Amino acid sequence: MAKGAKKQADPRTIVANNKKARHDYVIEDVFEAGLVLSGTEVKALRMGRASLIDGYATIDRGEAWLENVHIPEYFQGTWNNHAPRRRRKLLLHREEILRLDSKVKEKGHTLVPLSLYFLDGRAKVEIALARGKKEFDKRQALREKQDLREAQRAMRQRELLS
Repeated sequence: MAKGAKKQADPRTIVANNKKARHDYVIEDVFEAGLVLSGTEVKALRMGRASLIDGYATIDRGEAWLENVHIPEYFQGTWNNHAPRRRRKLLLHREEILRLDSKVKEKGHTLVPLSLYFLDGRAKVEIALARGKKEFDKRQALREKQDLREAQRAMRQRELLS
């Protein structure tokens, strides 16, 4: 890196990731969607508090919805605090909603949130069109990851001995 050059920072401020989704599903396509949030939800997210573990997205009457995502109540909120697991509207283009709707109607496809983040001050969610993995697929993926780790460990040992 040249003297005086600055490293390009990621403009996204990640609030929550869904690591379990990549383990349980085969990700086919990824979309970025905006979220319709109330004021206390935004404040709770800015504190870095959210959980995507049980979340999923649905298409209902031409609109996309994010369901079962837990954003805890803002502790300084008053009577107008939000419900933690309420249904939240996703902001997508009409063509994207229609394409997702047709894919979800196919057998085995679902919409899963992968990450929740802020981009230029706006809350965004990355949703994936995914297909569920079978149990043997999960075991195979874990085995491949373990084999790769062992190979890297062996190469490091060899470099140290040389």
